[in-house]
Amino acid sequence: MGGMQRVHCSSGLTKRSKPIANGGNCGMMKKPFTGKATFMMKWSMEDAVNVVTYHPVPCVFAASLLFFMGVEYTLLMVPPSSPPFDLGFVLTRPLHRLLASWPALNTLLAALNTVFVGMQTTYILWTWLVEGRPRATISALFMFTCRGILGYATQLPLPQGFLGSGADFPVGNVSFFLFFSGHVAGSVIASLDMRRMKRWEMAWTFDTLNFLQGVRLLGTRGHYTIDLAVGVGAGILFDFLAGMYEESHRSVAATMAAVSAAAVGNGSPFTPVK
Repeated sequence: MGGMQRVHCSSGLTKRSKPIANGGNCGMMKKPFTGKATFMMKWSMEDAVNVVTYHPVPCVFAASLLFFMGVEYTLLMVPPSSPPFDLGFVLTRPLHRLLASWPALNTLLAALNTVFVGMQTTYILWTWLVEGRPRATISALFMFTCRGILGYATQLPLPQGFLGSGADFPVGNVSFFLFFSGHVAGSVIASLDMRRMKRWEMAWTFDTLNFLQGVRLLGTRGHYTIDLAVGVGAGILFDFLAGMYEESHRSVAATMAAVSAAAVGNGSPFTPVK
């Protein structure tokens, strides 16, 4: 009865347990900075070790930050008269030479890639028109709108050695935006929806085909590496935004339903009282 109650709180950064007397609130331990001592100055050697132990991923990112700062500040920049340096182009030089010397193979791979784009489109529309789940379709609409804006705002030069094909999508050797890859982003959107529905085999199949698609696009010089990388991020981002859009509409619909139910139960506020 009257005894002191001790509550243990743990720091999210160091995992150290700290007792508080009389059942105090853990949140009260976080005092505002008064200028006497910084948070880091209170660390012990054990705290520093715990940061690495319990948070290895941010530590790896911190090390990579220092590494790439050194690379960036010492690297010779590409002069305006030279084509952009692209590591993906360097790694796919053998494939580029093969496709350049074998046009029939280039056309075949382009046609297969167009079939894959058709598979993406069919699946995304199927989820809305047949299954009644519009998230993937909304995500694709968001993504292609943003791609159109960015692609027009910064029009990258066509890579040297580009191997076009009339069988590639968009069919007919028409012009297209390089930044960013709609092929890759659309496949990511479809794959994420498959995972939500636990269609694991389909998702892994799409991921594998998407990887092969990326290698082919680099080999034909149809996209820069950054186009493909941003395409992956764009697919994830716009799928997330489409989910937020759906959730906001569900919240609005639930609120309107509650208001309507209250109006029916209590009489409409617009009905005059006799």
